[in-house]
Amino acid sequence: MKVMVVGGGGREHTLVWKIKQSPLVKEIYCAPGNAGIERIAVCINIPAENIEALAEFALNEKIDLTVVGPEAPLTLGIVDEFEKRGLKVFGPSKKAAEIEGSKVFAKELMERYGIPTAHYRVFNDPIEAGEYIKDKGAPVVVKADGLAAGKGVIVALTEDEALDGVKRIMRDREFGRAGDRIVVEEYLEGPEVSILAFTDGNTIIPMVSAQDHKRVYDNDRGPNTGGMGAFAPSPVYTPNIARVVEKEILKKTIDAMKRENRPYKGVLYAGLMITSKGPKVLEFNCRFGDPETQVVLPLLESDLVPVMQAVIDSRLDEAEIRWKDKKAVCVIMASGGYPRKYEKGFKISGIEEAEKIEGITVFHAGTAKEGDSIVTAGGRVLGVTALGDSLDSAARLVYKGVEKISFKGAHYRKDIGRK
Repeated sequence: MKVMVVGGGGREHTLVWKIKQSPLVKEIYCAPGNAGIERIAVCINIPAENIEALAEFALNEKIDLTVVGPEAPLTLGIVDEFEKRGLKVFGPSKKAAEIEGSKVFAKELMERYGIPTAHYRVFNDPIEAGEYIKDKGAPVVVKADGLAAGKGVIVALTEDEALDGVKRIMRDREFGRAGDRIVVEEYLEGPEVSILAFTDGNTIIPMVSAQDHKRVYDNDRGPNTGGMGAFAPSPVYTPNIARVVEKEILKKTIDAMKRENRPYKGVLYAGLMITSKGPKVLEFNCRFGDPETQVVLPLLESDLVPVMQAVIDSRLDEAEIRWKDKKAVCVIMASGGYPRKYEKGFKISGIEEAEKIEGITVFHAGTAKEGDSIVTAGGRVLGVTALGDSLDSAARLVYKGVEKISFKGAHYRKDIGRK
């Protein structure tokens, strides 16, 4: 088989790494890829959002399976375009991807079908949103409606923070058109858990649970990021909670999407808060999470390719999925200043030394080649992942790997997997 992965971050490096292990796969391409992916796949200089060019490439190269990593091409309709041309592609359609593309759509869907989530209000006008916040008080959560690379959510503990969040999203246009509308919702308390599930629109097979760390600094301080690290599985995600989530959230959501004439195929990601009143949905994503993929896929014992084929062919009920009896921890090494302004182009050293440590894999996110060197090329630069028999041993091991790697301004959290 020839496989193409669309995207160029840490999630895509992990997908390429896992897909390459399949005996079914002979050649693997990635568009646009990065310096780490380049070592194990042929990188194609086509941006992830250039759907026409990607489809042309897939046709010309006779690609047997395309796997879409990021949300942007999914919400733009890459799956519809590929299917129209008779190409096999893993991911939801444009209509189904709206579950991530619009926070408003997702909230209204949950309200219509009784899927547990926080109370909310939608606003098109910053003045009305401000009045509502002053009336309600804090803490409260302010969300941009559209895609904002995981950064369009402001958890405001004070009224001033909430009003500033409205200003940043709606007046300053920090996230562009994603901020045309906002959702202001109830602040929920409890541990967060990410559940990624394979689904063909009928059958749902959840993956191992994961816990993401969104805030940039230790002890969950500072602004939200695309994710500073993750671990899997999550100790708070008990078999009891899993049963409730599968029945009341995952199954209800897939059935709701079918009834809305938006059948959902691919990976459904549910970001959950485990509250005192049970699990509630914080957000849905229409793809593999990042950095959750960097801890979930290394724990997957089974070949990923047949699972994806079963999803595409609507026969997921026949798939057998096995998981390793291990724990995984991933620490993101980011550029200084991320998630705000940061510089790029700094030489990275020590990756090979880190990978010599047994149990460590380094996934590239924002990296590029410059001559013989690998340099920083994004906010999140590397995801260092370790496997261990316990969460504690995996966390200790991952930081041994992190310590081997250096680049100017490197920043990472020191508490991943240790909470």
